Amino acid sequence: MKDSSILLESGTNELEVVEFSIGKNKFSINVMKVKEILNPVPVVSIPHAHPFVEGIIELRGEVLPVVDVAAALGLPESAEPQLDKFIVAEFNQQKTVFHVHAVSQIHRISWSQIEKPSQMYQGSETQVIGVIKLGGEMVLFLDFEKMLLEINPETGIKMSDVKKLGPRERSTKRILIAEDSAMLRKMLHETLREAGFQDLEFFENGKDAFAYLEQMALQGFDSPESIQLVITDIEMPQMDGHHFTKKIKEHTALSKMPVIIFSSLITNELRHKGNVVGADAQISKPDIGELVLKIDELIL
Repeated sequence: MKDSSILLESGTNELEVVEFSIGKNKFSINVMKVKEILNPVPVVSIPHAHPFVEGIIELRGEVLPVVDVAAALGLPESAEPQLDKFIVAEFNQQKTVFHVHAVSQIHRISWSQIEKPSQMYQGSETQVIGVIKLGGEMVLFLDFEKMLLEINPETGIKMSDVKKLGPRERSTKRILIAEDSAMLRKMLHETLREAGFQDLEFFENGKDAFAYLEQMALQGFDSPESIQLVITDIEMPQMDGHHFTKKIKEHTALSKMPVIIFSSLITNELRHKGNVVGADAQISKPDIGELVLKIDELIL
């Protein structure tokens, strides 16, 4: 799994997803998150654990939590648990085992193929961040970060990390943020404003954000609307953060604009992808304090 993700060229707006199922429902996870796939092993139950957490397992000396994806999605438990699979994933600086009912195959697709869920069925509690049409079927792209945040809110962006930095005048700095998760946009808005950044422009994907930057470039950088720095997630429908960064750095008028990739996928194994596309910095979620300090460094 790890080799497959690393072989993908950076900045192509493509990704590989592992398709898995819960009952008759088909879902997917980005290959870049996946470390390995295991047959089920005995799970040690933890008293008073969150309802989504089955317990813990030991894997090569590491103790890892096991999340029941069916329970997290409100779906029935497995009819044949002996055939289930464990997906070992790493993101947000932690490893987690996700218990699913079956793993079928890997697909290589473009982010442009991932459609944003309709507001009609999305709702504030959805775990779905995109819909992929594959072979005449719909495969749902899940928000695993939100799943873990519901289990343990401490894994998210914390206001206390910003308060520790103390006050500083940052209201003249204008920042563009590309982040597909409504929950994370809200958290970033609150924490960055607490840090003193008052002028924030949010977009749900790299495609819309780049169109805005291109229009800004046409108007000239002396305009009051000029963006001074970009923060982008990696996983976004339509255009991912690596491709977005590459387009900025290859654009004649935008190439000198600082770009910070702020993502759950910043690991030692994957950091080279951001370097290849020219990112000025890469910071792993949820390190909001480090993000604020890096913004100060790049646009003071």
